[in-house]
Amino acid sequence: MTHVSGRHLAVLVGICAIWGFNLIAIKAGVDRMPPVFFSFLRFLLLAVVVAPFLRVRRGEMRWLLLASVCSGGLQFALMFIGIAHSGSMSSVAIAGQLGVPFSTLLSILILGESVRWKRWTGIALSFAGVMVIGFNPVVLQSLGGLTLVVLGALAGSLGLVAIKRVHDIRPLELQAWFAWTSLPVLLCLTLLLEDGQMASLSSIDLTGAGAILYSALAASLLGHTVFFALVQRYPVTSVAPVTVMAPVFSVFFAVTLLGEALDWRMVVGGAMTLTGVVVIALREQRLPDTAT
Repeated sequence: MTHVSGRHLAVLVGICAIWGFNLIAIKAGVDRMPPVFFSFLRFLLLAVVVAPFLRVRRGEMRWLLLASVCSGGLQFALMFIGIAHSGSMSSVAIAGQLGVPFSTLLSILILGESVRWKRWTGIALSFAGVMVIGFNPVVLQSLGGLTLVVLGALAGSLGLVAIKRVHDIRPLELQAWFAWTSLPVLLCLTLLLEDGQMASLSSIDLTGAGAILYSALAASLLGHTVFFALVQRYPVTSVAPVTVMAPVFSVFFAVTLLGEALDWRMVVGGAMTLTGVVVIALREQRLPDTAT
């Protein structure tokens, strides 16, 4: 196995910090405007930047479009609404990691992949950890929000399984399809479910504008492009487990910047879930990651 160099490991940790802070940026954004509208603006900015990388892939478009809708607009709509209605960003950060066990389960059901006892243990541990977190009193008060985040992770996992049917797609090309296919989905959802979009946009402050810029350009464009470059250079089993540091950073930022309190359920449940995710990641031969 090829070990990640010290320099690239530091870059990977930096990416995790960027992704970890992204949850705080999203929270700032959805506190200032409707959540689906915020997601629409995020993807609109990203779509403009990555437009030159759009390519039609003959014979694979149905899988690419399915992956883009599920891991793009649908996942982010559910996740952003969940964040807007959640009282604990720490719980959101941990629950979002269920995308890894969901992807494994869907790969079994849809792609016919086989899983042995170690990955089954990781799957069980991941879900059990989130259940422990769910009994936190703060989480119980906004359980609907956490449920939407979990559903978002499920939608994103379906997209990850679909993208396995698309061969040799470049990171920026994938980002372009995700962004452009998300726009009509998010536009329809925000028009149907929300109001006050233009009022929130006209009164946006520097924090709200910074949240859009950070989520689109730092977390998505920079973070995922560099992450894919590292995945192409090193075995996934050397890179993927390090990404569990992203929710750790999110919890750290939630505690230090948002003043959230951690009780034993959050600590124990988070440790269980992240351990399960590492077990699964170490056993996966291939683990694409497209959403944060």
